[in-house]
Amino acid sequence: MASFEKKQNGEEKPGFSKSLVMYLHDLCWMLAVVMILFLIFFRIIVVSGPSMKMTLLDGDYLLLISNLFYREPEKGDVVVVSKQDYDNGKPIVKRVIATEGQIVDMDFANGIVYVDGLPLEEDYINTPTNLDEGSVFPQIVEEDHVFVMGDNRNNSKDSRSLEIGQVDKREVLGKVALLMVPGTDHGAEARDVHRIGTVK
Repeated sequence: MASFEKKQNGEEKPGFSKSLVMYLHDLCWMLAVVMILFLIFFRIIVVSGPSMKMTLLDGDYLLLISNLFYREPEKGDVVVVSKQDYDNGKPIVKRVIATEGQIVDMDFANGIVYVDGLPLEEDYINTPTNLDEGSVFPQIVEEDHVFVMGDNRNNSKDSRSLEIGQVDKREVLGKVALLMVPGTDHGAEARDVHRIGTVK
C-alpha cells in the first residue's frame, strides 16, 4: 500500500501514519508553549508545616499567581514569601496583615492584633495571637514592605520573629490563587476534595 494517496486534483496528501506524526509534532510544540506560559504566569507550591492550619494543611498543592503580575500585596492576601536570610530562601506561606504605612500592634495577653488602632476580625485563625516572637510593638510597616503572619498563630514563624520581620515586596513570590490538591497534614486529616478551590 502506497504511503501517499492521490487527491482528485492531482496533489498528494499524507497517509494516516504521516498525518499522525505531524499531529503529534504540532501537539508537542503547543504543549511546550503552554508549559512555558504556565511557568511565567503561575507556580505550583506545596505547603510545608503547620503555620497556616486550618486554612491550609501540610501537603496542600497550591497554584500561585507569579509576582510578574502580582506586584501589590493587599491586606488579607495569602502569599508565598522567600527570604534568603531565613531557611536558605525556602518558600513559606503566610497571610498579609498590613501594608506599608500601616501601624501594627499586638495584645498578646488577649490574643488580639491591631492595625491602625482597630482590632482585626480574624475568623480564619486557628489560634489567638498569644506568642511573642521578639519584635517590639507597635511598629509601622516600612515602605515597599508587608507584615505577614500565619493563621496558626501560636505555631508560626512570621513577621513577629526577628528572623523574618517585615517582608520586602520583592521577596513575595506571588499570591495563592487556588488549592489544587488537598493535603492530609501527615495523615492527621482526611483528604477533603471539598477544600479544592480559591483560598480566602
